[in-house]
Amino acid sequence: MQNHSENINSEFIAKSAVDYAPNDSDSRNNQKVQGNAASSDFILNEQTSNVSNAEEENNFCDVNEKPSNQDLEERGSCKSEKDTDNTKNVEEKSSVRTDVIPEGSNDKSTTLENEENDEWMDILGSGQLKRKIVKRAENTFRPQSSFICEINLEGQLEDGTIVDKFEHRKIQVGDAELIQGLDLTLPLMDVGEECLVEVAPRFAYGTQGRAPDIPPNSKITYRIELLSAEPEPELETIPIAERKRIGNEKRERGNWWYARQDYTFAIQCYRRALEFLDDVEGGISHLPKEEDQRLSDELQNLFEDRLKVYNNLAAAQMKIKAYDTALQSVENVLHCQPKNVKALFRKGKILAAKGDNASAVAVLRSASQLEPDNKIIKQELLRLVSLRNEDSKNERNLYKKMLGQEKNTASSTKGSSKIILINILHLLQSYQIRWGIVFGSVAAVVAGMVAYRYKFL
Repeated sequence: MQNHSENINSEFIAKSAVDYAPNDSDSRNNQKVQGNAASSDFILNEQTSNVSNAEEENNFCDVNEKPSNQDLEERGSCKSEKDTDNTKNVEEKSSVRTDVIPEGSNDKSTTLENEENDEWMDILGSGQLKRKIVKRAENTFRPQSSFICEINLEGQLEDGTIVDKFEHRKIQVGDAELIQGLDLTLPLMDVGEECLVEVAPRFAYGTQGRAPDIPPNSKITYRIELLSAEPEPELETIPIAERKRIGNEKRERGNWWYARQDYTFAIQCYRRALEFLDDVEGGISHLPKEEDQRLSDELQNLFEDRLKVYNNLAAAQMKIKAYDTALQSVENVLHCQPKNVKALFRKGKILAAKGDNASAVAVLRSASQLEPDNKIIKQELLRLVSLRNEDSKNERNLYKKMLGQEKNTASSTKGSSKIILINILHLLQSYQIRWGIVFGSVAAVVAGMVAYRYKFL
């Protein structure tokens, strides 16, 4: 019996050393043995509860056999060793997880985000405009069109030359105040973000470059930081002096685009300038004459700057052959200043482009009378006069041809009728037909000829 008990105890200790998990020893002192023989291939989890461990321990005992005090002591020593081993395993696993997941991260996407930060994003999908985030923003607020943004900017050519460097510069998104590549990138940035932007020549300074610091066909890499962004204020809340300043800046930017022959961007800048240089609902150019006298000096200056913008807008619209809208722009100027020479000159060119040379000559003569020494107006007037004379000559020749064809037709009709009469007379003489029949036949032929002639006159 003693040998049998020792065999059971040795088997129990061997099993508990391999499969048994640690548990509270006080919960087993007053508990009876229940259940059948335990399964030897049972595998415990690291986080098994104390209650489930107590039940699993009882399964290792035989039915109706209560473990002795010696068994309990030996079992406790085995559990202590197992506790130590499990604690070491948990610490090793914890240290491995700490190495994989950075401190402060909540999920596994942190590593992927860090990898994305090192990659260039192709904005247009053509490789001509790319962005790379250098510093992420703390929020996700992005500027929209017409937002006023404050930025730090520094551009670098491929040879390392620094261009377009300024700090705390305020610009308006979508108003062509920057090159096109940066204007497309700003709405994709969050406030507080800093990124690198690689701009191909097409979206930078193109084939012209910018003398003297940017050569033609230059690729530029910008470092841009978006400091702040706020919506554009209501125009009615902006003082007249401030509106005048902003409007003139946009007009000058339009002139810059016009000089580069980028007429679409020039028109965009001119239209935005008109919004700031208009202080009356419906437009200053449509004010009644009696109200013009009441304008203050500031508003009058604003009004004159607005007319300059209309003149420049008409010139840009003529370049893209938008003659109807260009004519409307110069009419806005002439409505308020009928003797504006620039507006008269451009109106004459617009009318000539539309094919109305006679009206164009009349308008240019008015402009030439206001500025007799203006050589450009004289040259254009002489050209249009020669075109008008040539048009008149072509019209006369056309009328002569039309009349000449009618005369030839009438003469040919007369000749053919005479020939027919002569042939009839010869025929009648040969057959000796009575003269009454002859005269009746001749009368019928003549009447038919007359009717035919008047029908086609």
